[in-house]
Amino acid sequence: MGRIKTVLIKRLGNEIVKRYKEKLSDDFEKNKKIVENIIKIKSKKMRNIIVGYITREMKLLKRKEVVGGGIIKGPRKTISR
Repeated sequence: MGRIKTVLIKRLGNEIVKRYKEKLSDDFEKNKKIVENIIKIKSKKMRNIIVGYITREMKLLKRKEVVGGGIIKGPRKTISR
């Protein structure tokens, strides 16, 4: 089980994803540099938690786009009677 993120982390993360979706990727280090330029956070721990949440959201978005686009299809199940 993962750690539960606070409302602040989710709100900031979702706002950054919404505004800067085209700049972000599913790479933590790249996102960390982008977030450093976007907002100034004094705490490295807080920044890393936000960037981790953003990276996870970007991976989920990427997976949804691939599945929704019809590229990945699971095996078809046949029902025999």
